[in-house]
Amino acid sequence: MHQIGGVLLEKLLNSDEGGYAGTRTKCGQGHLAEFVEYRRKEVLTVLSRVAVQRAYYYCSVCAGGVIPKDQELDIVGTCFSPGVRRLMGHVGGKDSFAEGRKDLEELAGIMVKTKSVERVSEALGGQIECSSQQERELALSGKLVSFPPVPLLYLALDGTGVPVVSRETEGRQGKDPTGKAKTREAKLGCVFTQTKVDEEGYPLRDPESTTYVGAIETAEEFGRRIYAEAVRRGLTRALKVIVLGDGAPWIWGIAEEHFPGAIQIVDLYHAREHLATLAKIVYEVGSLRWKQWLATRVEELDAGQVEAVALSLRRLRPQDRTVKDQTDKAIDYFQNNRQRMRYADFRRQGLFVGSGVIEAGCKTIIGQRLKRSGMHWTVRGANAIIALRCCRMSGRWEEFWETRSARTS
Repeated sequence: MHQIGGVLLEKLLNSDEGGYAGTRTKCGQGHLAEFVEYRRKEVLTVLSRVAVQRAYYYCSVCAGGVIPKDQELDIVGTCFSPGVRRLMGHVGGKDSFAEGRKDLEELAGIMVKTKSVERVSEALGGQIECSSQQERELALSGKLVSFPPVPLLYLALDGTGVPVVSRETEGRQGKDPTGKAKTREAKLGCVFTQTKVDEEGYPLRDPESTTYVGAIETAEEFGRRIYAEAVRRGLTRALKVIVLGDGAPWIWGIAEEHFPGAIQIVDLYHAREHLATLAKIVYEVGSLRWKQWLATRVEELDAGQVEAVALSLRRLRPQDRTVKDQTDKAIDYFQNNRQRMRYADFRRQGLFVGSGVIEAGCKTIIGQRLKRSGMHWTVRGANAIIALRCCRMSGRWEEFWETRSARTS
């Protein structure tokens, strides 16, 4: 059946005299290109491989060829049809490139090389990133049309290490015993909305309201990225804006620069982990003192009594130098973030106090695809796949292809 369809498709594609546009046609720069000859090209489609005749023009000013039909069919510089490339991007973004190649062969009967899946997936990710860059420029210029008004707009930010090839970490310090970095931090952000709480007063994330952006880049660059997404999602018309994070300084730097006036909240469960970690090194795990001390501190934290927590930490006065350093760091952590830990007040407002959605995003969008055993990425390759996966997880995959179709039609 596929072969019959392929034969019919080939006849249809060759029914227009190869896209002949006369003896001359304009190149991409507006110069006149002269017709030279017809050239044949084999293209792999979802039905079969087909041969396409195309009129070839040459521009002497640009010193390059022009093939109008390739632009019309969206096969410039590739031997894969848009449909096949879409499937390759789907499997390449979902699983390893090798497994993606197997899935294409088994599920669609499409036989390609693993390297082809990699190249096409990363190329699509690059195109998604280009579209995102255009959106960022529009947002920064104030010309981007945003979503309708929303009561509560949340921004949750986090980072996770991605294993990279050695050249990507030259001159960078790492946590490895050798002092050499083995990973680069991928920053991930999500934007979601909330319009109501449940019967018990707990906040409910609006269904299908979560979108993601991410990349291995500086905090300054990422700040512009998450700001543009927030503008697209209705930042300027949100009644309240909330920034959720784990306490990393770069997160609050972005919040201060791009979201002044937003409510800043340190993830409650991350703050609890700080107390649990300190309790382990101060008291014997499982002892009555350990249980009582930790339970009391968590109760104070949940009530937003950060000063009480900090006072209790100061009273520890450990003699061991290492324990003292850890205690001092914990005191600084709670003191510096005390305004972001008013959990009782946040709960009274019906707000989220946990950033589980972005932690899950780090695991699903980045971890499940880029942090598998034996994987080592270039920054460019990793960013392309992150862009592709963010696009899919944000429900914008179809929109991306529709936009591409509009540009080539």
